[in-house]
Amino acid sequence: MNALAGVRVLDLTRLLPGPFCTMLLADLGADVVKLEEVGGGDPTRHYPPLVGDTGSLFLMVNRNKRSLTLDLKSNDGRGLLLRLVEGFDVVVESFRPGVMERLGLGYDVLSRRNPRLVYASLSGWGQCGPYRDRAGHDLNYVALTGLLGYNVGADGQPHPLAAQVADLGGGTLAALAILAAVIARQTTGRGQCVDVSLFASAFAWLPTLAASLFATGRAYPPGTPPLSGGLPQYQVYRTADGRHLSLGALEPKFFAAFCQRAGRPDVLALDAAQARTELEHIVGERTLAEWLDCLKDVDTCYAPVNTLEEAVRDPQVAALGLVTQVEHARLGALRQIGPPFAFSDTPARVERPPPELGEHTEEVLAEIGLNPAQVSALQARGIV
Repeated sequence: MNALAGVRVLDLTRLLPGPFCTMLLADLGADVVKLEEVGGGDPTRHYPPLVGDTGSLFLMVNRNKRSLTLDLKSNDGRGLLLRLVEGFDVVVESFRPGVMERLGLGYDVLSRRNPRLVYASLSGWGQCGPYRDRAGHDLNYVALTGLLGYNVGADGQPHPLAAQVADLGGGTLAALAILAAVIARQTTGRGQCVDVSLFASAFAWLPTLAASLFATGRAYPPGTPPLSGGLPQYQVYRTADGRHLSLGALEPKFFAAFCQRAGRPDVLALDAAQARTELEHIVGERTLAEWLDCLKDVDTCYAPVNTLEEAVRDPQVAALGLVTQVEHARLGALRQIGPPFAFSDTPARVERPPPELGEHTEEVLAEIGLNPAQVSALQARGIV
């Protein structure tokens, strides 16, 4: 049995944050039905690079789900959704604030049909505030938090982060909030509306930076926070072959162990600027492979700065099952990033390939009593 067996989720989201959220729930065993637009579906189905004719990002974050197509702009389509929500525990939507209300599908309406419904809205800026209706993407949310200003390159300019921390963090926190609301329902007997914004999710990643600001009234300048460039023992250094070694020896015992193995215990007595200069020379005297061999039996904190190709082949990735695959009937074996959690009794699993557009429409509508002839009639009218 999976941890979320029996929990049913109607997923109205698209792109990255919402589908990532519902993928986490699906990996944990929830029955996730992805509601998509008739004809086109989730835009990421068409984003390159493609696997066959399907976007690789769509394939990465939509496994373990069923696909239902439905025209929510039609009266009949909205009527079908109202019937559907009566049998679901959770609805997740990621439209701009107000869109669901204009469609007549806001929380007040859906909760009257199903008082136990957990209704999660995942938006860019949140459901209130001066930026509520503003368009945005991950880069904008991270920029406004102040976090982007710390990701400064050698040119002194802020650069986009490689990972979409607002999008993926927002999806993760939305899954957490949804599960909290589902648990609360066990006590109250009622569902509730959950508001998660990508901006707030990115802002939540600021504790180490905000702690200093709130304590002293001053923010660290870029490059100086202890965990992002300010400490020589928590830094990335270039090796003799042009590769890079990450050193994360925060605790004195770990830094001492590194310096001892490097043959330079004197570095421990230097100030931060001097130590960093010396460490640049020390690490630069050996290749990355030589450092990995030198440090392999030392109790200190280090790792190579891998390429992505190296990362997916790493033995630790294999040991944790972080790269897996699922068989798709049309596209063949699809490699996936595996679930990042393990359970002793209710394991997370990758069991179902990403769905074809509308693949399960007839199946899902049969669950609310529609027969094949009725579904065919709806298809002929473009409702499904």
